[in-house]
Amino acid sequence: MIKIYSLLLLLAIITSCNNGKKTHNMNMNDIENKAEIYADTMKLYPSIFNKQIICNGKLEAIEKSDLSFINGGIVSAIHIKNGAYVKAGQLLAETDKSEYLLQLARAQKDLARANVELSDKLIGLGYNGITDKIPEDLLKRTKATCGYYSAIYEVQSAKQHLAKCNLYAPYSGRIADLTNARFQRIEKLCTLINDAMMDVSFDVLEAELKNIHINQEVKISLLADEQRIYTGKITSINPTINNNGLVRIKARIPNNTHTLIDGMNVKIIIESKIPNSFVIPKDAVVERDGYHVVFVYSQGEAIWTYVDIAHSNADYYAITGNQVKGTEINTGDAIITTGNLNLADGTKIKIRRRKDKQ
Repeated sequence: MIKIYSLLLLLAIITSCNNGKKTHNMNMNDIENKAEIYADTMKLYPSIFNKQIICNGKLEAIEKSDLSFINGGIVSAIHIKNGAYVKAGQLLAETDKSEYLLQLARAQKDLARANVELSDKLIGLGYNGITDKIPEDLLKRTKATCGYYSAIYEVQSAKQHLAKCNLYAPYSGRIADLTNARFQRIEKLCTLINDAMMDVSFDVLEAELKNIHINQEVKISLLADEQRIYTGKITSINPTINNNGLVRIKARIPNNTHTLIDGMNVKIIIESKIPNSFVIPKDAVVERDGYHVVFVYSQGEAIWTYVDIAHSNADYYAITGNQVKGTEINTGDAIITTGNLNLADGTKIKIRRRKDKQ
């Protein structure tokens, strides 16, 4: 009986040990599976890098004028509203005309009287003003002595004063800052803005001048809405450099939709193409020991590689080997583009997706 009990106890211990071993092996396999690191890669090929110069600026309408009445009279009628689009020559507002209408009527009567007196004098000199050819010198002297020229001047002057009661648009544009002040004397009625085109001025470093030229395309986006992109061209480069080593550039942007507004703050992007560059996403570069590092995939491992940033834009870097560390990158290298933040030199990885950059 004792022998049978001992045998059963021994079998229970062996079975327990085997179950424990299987559990241990299963847990190790799970750990190994969980430790597998997957990453995306891209192969390096020389390509064109779009270098970007990014600046901030403010939009200015190509024409902007403060409009006021020349005669400074009392406003009697306003025919516009803020934001209204007006055409060149359109009547915008009027001042009181009663005084100038009287002046014109008086001047016209004086002119009629001068014409009668002129005819009488010419008849007295033996000329029929209608049928006879009067010597030019004689006609001028006679007009001067009868007040004819003075009467003509007064009529013209009265008409000019009357015309100044009307304010017309000097060019097509939009009305802004309107002072709606009827029955008052005002210094400024409104501002007229020609927003068919917008100018933007900005400063770039002297070292960037080699990448900028007249008629070069620029892109702008609104600081309030960076998703909407507008394109224009550089129109002028100021031929002086200020004390900060900056050069003033001006570009012009079509405003066909009239969504751009005078005074808007914008971001300006100037792109220049640099050939034969190794271009990678910014996420592919990490910092280690104060240097820029990429990981090159080779034989299942991530190889720590120091690089220099030759150029950058909003999304990409153009890289070269690191001069200080003496490292190189070459055509065909597989650069790890994701999951690289926690990698170390020699980390075992598996490739999830490969993209060739050409």
